[in-house]
Amino acid sequence: MLLRLTSFSSLFCLSLPLTFCNSVTRGCVFSNSDEAPINKKLPKELLLRIFSYLDVITLCRCGQVSKAWNVLALDGSNWQKIDLFNFQTDIEGRVVENISKRCGGFLRQLSLRGCLSVGDASMKTFSQNCRNIEVLNLNGCTKITDSTCLSLSKFCCKLRQLDLTSCVSITNHSLKALSDGCRMLEALNLSWCDQITRDGIEALARGCNNLRALFLRGCTQLEDGALKHLQKHCPELTTINMQSCSQITDDGLVSLCRGCHKLQILCISGCSNITDASLTALGLNCPRLKILEAARCSHVTDAGFTVLARNCHEMEKMDLEECILCALSVLCPQSLSHCELITDDGIRALSSSVCGQERLTVVELDNCPLITDVTLEHLKNCHRLERIELYDCQQVTRAGIKRIRAHLPEIKVHAYFAPVTPPPSVHGGGQRLCRCCIIL
Repeated sequence: MLLRLTSFSSLFCLSLPLTFCNSVTRGCVFSNSDEAPINKKLPKELLLRIFSYLDVITLCRCGQVSKAWNVLALDGSNWQKIDLFNFQTDIEGRVVENISKRCGGFLRQLSLRGCLSVGDASMKTFSQNCRNIEVLNLNGCTKITDSTCLSLSKFCCKLRQLDLTSCVSITNHSLKALSDGCRMLEALNLSWCDQITRDGIEALARGCNNLRALFLRGCTQLEDGALKHLQKHCPELTTINMQSCSQITDDGLVSLCRGCHKLQILCISGCSNITDASLTALGLNCPRLKILEAARCSHVTDAGFTVLARNCHEMEKMDLEECILCALSVLCPQSLSHCELITDDGIRALSSSVCGQERLTVVELDNCPLITDVTLEHLKNCHRLERIELYDCQQVTRAGIKRIRAHLPEIKVHAYFAPVTPPPSVHGGGQRLCRCCIIL
């Protein structure tokens, strides 16, 4: 309860308009502590510098100490970076408007993640007052529409990072506006903005050539044409997430690889049309690739991953969950869950590679029925290994786990062993139930 009251008092301080704060400063609300030794011995410039290291809550508390501290704590130079996530249920539009008036051109970063009550009107006022904003997080602000992006385009030309995750009213008009007015944009998150299509991505790519990170999870209307526009206009792209973009095929991804040679992080999980052709293109065109998430891409095989192994020497993580045609892992995956053809030989190849021995920290082998204790013997060579997942690996025994724990004392092994069914009753009369059923 005390924490909640503290947060509310801080929020109340944030929501006060400037005129009210000035009148309070002139009034008798604060204690007469302006003559305190610290105020006499330290110049205002030094106090202001100290305040610049404080978070939002602490600044608000300092602002309630005395009139002198109120002026210093609420100085716009202290409010260059604000995160209101902890207040998300209380933040209304007027709070954002008053913050923008107080901070003005000083504000560089603002997070309104989860602030459901913030809408276009308050964001228009914000855009007009905070024209130097560089990082803006509107994740989950579901009242936001294209109008907000039009305001940002008109007033916030220095914007570099924008998060619009789950802003479901966002359409292609927003991307066209950002392309016109926010040409310095480097990172954009459009996850679950499912009205976005190829035309919006084309407009964005043409105007924002410096784009380095693009998140498109759940944008189900996107197809190969969108990736071809990124290939032509966004050569600096290093990160792209297309999880669950089910219309994407090899045609689009191969084109992307040919134009974006600096690609380091790629997520195509749930893109079920992807085959080895895409992996081959990645291997031949994107040698800096470090992270590949390809869960549920059920058409990829060892042939594609072999090309990756030969060319992508910086690979750190790979997720192949439910890639049922992969029988041999040649890189350093973290998740091989549901890869039912993975065998002890595949893990031997992994553990004997330089990548496996020097970089592998986590390996997930859930529901890999061909894995046995031999796999655990191979994994002893991976000296940095921290965790192994072995759920439903029925050929792995407690003895095998005990041996690898003796060799790697700090390792965490997560496994499940079904309870043993008890022998038949000597009387032969009752129903035969295993111990867990008897407990139930």
